[in-house]
This record gives sequence, C-alpha cells and structure tokens, in this order.
Amino acid sequence: MKASHNLARVSVTFDDDSLLPSGGLAVAGLLAQRLGVADLVDQHVRLSEAAANAGAKALTVIGSALAGGDCIDDVAVLRAGATPRLFDGVRAPSTVGTWLRSFAWAGVRQLDRVTRELLVRAWAAGLGPDLDDDLTIDIDSTVCETYGLAKQGGQAFSYRGVRGYHPLVACLADTGELLHSRLRGGNAASGRGAATFVAETVSRVRSAGARGGLTLRADSGFYAGAVVSACRRAGVAFSVTARANPSIRKAIDAIPAQAWQPIPYWIDGGADVAETAYTAFAGTRHEVTCRLLVRRVRPSPGSQLALDVVFSYHAILTDRAGDLLAVEADHRRHAVVEHVIADLKHHAGLAHLPSGRFAANAAWLTLVGVAYNLARWTAHAAGLGRVTTKTLRLTIIAVPARLLTGARRLRLRLPTSWPWADAIRDALTFFAGMPAPG
Repeated sequence: MKASHNLARVSVTFDDDSLLPSGGLAVAGLLAQRLGVADLVDQHVRLSEAAANAGAKALTVIGSALAGGDCIDDVAVLRAGATPRLFDGVRAPSTVGTWLRSFAWAGVRQLDRVTRELLVRAWAAGLGPDLDDDLTIDIDSTVCETYGLAKQGGQAFSYRGVRGYHPLVACLADTGELLHSRLRGGNAASGRGAATFVAETVSRVRSAGARGGLTLRADSGFYAGAVVSACRRAGVAFSVTARANPSIRKAIDAIPAQAWQPIPYWIDGGADVAETAYTAFAGTRHEVTCRLLVRRVRPSPGSQLALDVVFSYHAILTDRAGDLLAVEADHRRHAVVEHVIADLKHHAGLAHLPSGRFAANAAWLTLVGVAYNLARWTAHAAGLGRVTTKTLRLTIIAVPARLLTGARRLRLRLPTSWPWADAIRDALTFFAGMPAPG
C-alpha cells in the first residue's frame, strides 16, 4: 500500500467508544438470537459452580471464535469500543475461564444437546441441505497438539508421536456443516468410541429432518465391526477404507485379471479398479458380506517406489449399490472432511484447547463447533456459498462499524463501498424473517 503522505506523522489514539472492530458480528449475533442459542444453553446446561448466565458466557466464547479468537484471553476483543453496548452480555476472560473450568463431562453432554437442537432449528429455517436429498456423512479424527504436561488428557502421545488430544469429528459432506464432535485423550485409537459416535450423529441428522438416504464415509481408522454394525442398525449405507490384513490381501489376489477396469487418473493406465464379494469380521457378531472395491495404483514413473512395487492396493468395504467407478470415486471424496478440520483448527477457534482441564476443553470444542456452524449458516444466508471461516470473517464479520443511538434505537454505520454490502443485507433480511424460537 502506498500513501502520498508521511505515515510516520499520523497520530494514533485509542479514544473512540463508538467503534466496533468487528461490526459484522451483529449479523451472526442476529442469527444466534433467532436460533435461541443463549436460551438453549440456559435451559439445558446445569453446572454445580459458576452456573449463572451460562448463555451469555457461551455466546462470549462463540463471538470471540467468530472474531478470530482461539484462547480464553481473546474474548477481551468483545469488550473493545462499542462492542459491549451492542452485545451487553459479554463476559470478561476471567469469568469465562472460571465457567469453563466448572464443567464436568455431564455438562459437556448437556452442551451436546444444545448443538443437536440448534441443528434442528437451523435446518427447519432453511439453512441446511435439502432434507429430501440423499446426504453423506464424513467422520474422521484429528490430533490437536499440546505442549508440556499441564493439560489433563493431553499428556499422552498420539499416534503421530506428539502430545495432544484426539477428537472425533463428523461433518455433512454436502454443506460442510459440523454435525458432531467429541473430545478424547491423545492416546485414543482412531476408532475408539466411534460406534456410539456414529449412532449419535445419524440420530442428529434424522432428528433435524433429513428424509433421504444416508451414507457414512470413513478411512481405515474406523474399519471396525462395531462401526459397520452401527450403520446397519441405523439403516445407513457405509463406505469404509479397509485395513490391509492377510484376509484382505487374499481376497485381492483372487480377483481375476479381466475384472480390473481402468479409471481416469493422472496418467493413462495409472490406476485400475475391481470388486469382489467379501465377508468382513468373520466369526464375530459383526460379520457382514458385502462389496470390496479395490483400487490398484502404479507408482509414479521414476519414483523410488517404482523400483520394487508393481501396484499399491487400496480396498474399500461398502454396502452401497451403484456403478463400481462411481462408488469408488465418491469414496475418495471423503477427503473433504480434511477441509472442515483445517478450517476448525486454523480459522475457527480450535488452534488451541486452552484449559488445563479436560472437560473445559471438551466444552470449548463444542462451542467452537457452534461458532463454526453459525459461520456456515451466515454464509448460506448471505449467498456466499461454501466458503471458509476465514473468508466469512474477511467479508462480513470483520467489517468495522460505528454504533450510533437515535430515537431510542441503535444504528450501525458501515464503510461506504464495502465490496460485500449486498451479502450483509441479504443475510440480515433472511435472519430478520426467521421466526423466533418457540
């Protein structure tokens, strides 16, 4: 940026109490009001200590995450300028920290109930997918690294060889919404608790009104009989990457040469796909016979792997019907869950799990999930499509504003020529037309 005047001679003072550094929080705040976020928290979250005004404290964390905060001290950004006049329920960092530390696991589960109801209300208002469509659920886990030994549940080493937490995440592939999350210790295996997590996630989606078929996609960390059985009990199709074990390798070796079909890839003849019937988890109560789709890939020419490997094999266990190539290609799109995880960790408040107490961090994860979904729904109402939280912050949340009072009403004045003014107007119009929660 170039200026024709000497910027060193520009004076700086912090003395304007009518400015809001993140004026666009009013847009997401209106949505939070229409969905009744604070009321739901007050209604369902019952803590033994620091229980008063739980809804206001929850919204303080959520607002901070939307504004870019990723630790407890960052909620202080909501106390700058005129922000406390617009959001008069903002609480101080010390108050928020005390509230989070008062959580036990029962309180975290109560917050889960809040997020479940928010999904119901948002989808009923038209902020989610078409409820008659077939939908795809992606589940995965991620490692949130910690440093030192002070964090309860985060001292153990994860499978990546670093200390941290290992939460489960479920998202809707069609919209990018976060459906469910659950914090676990760092040494938890990828699939630990996944069966109940899948059952809860499917229940949430059905409770929110989804009427079409559901498909669950997952990687090999969730290749377990309990996960497959949970899908079958819920009437959900599954597509799970199979672990390479002797039984799988034997099934792959038995595929006849003429069964392999070439698939479009980065080089002609670079990959093929075939299928066979396979009985998974044989001899257990989870035994199931279904399709085993196998993709074989030739190593890149000239690579070290090409010296001693003819093909690498990747198997998928699925009960989905449909064309072999189409089902295999759709399973590979499971990778979109990584975009959700990256957005949560880098832009939506999950860069840190800030407390030394496990339950406090579990509550933080849940509240960050609410902020993430508020961002998704705000972008939807604004007509921005499927954008990242970072993009939404740039276009809507971070717009500066001046708060004026007149005729006993509050008025926000925003910059002229703001490139996304129409998007902000569209979102405000949409939210204003939403019925208040009953």
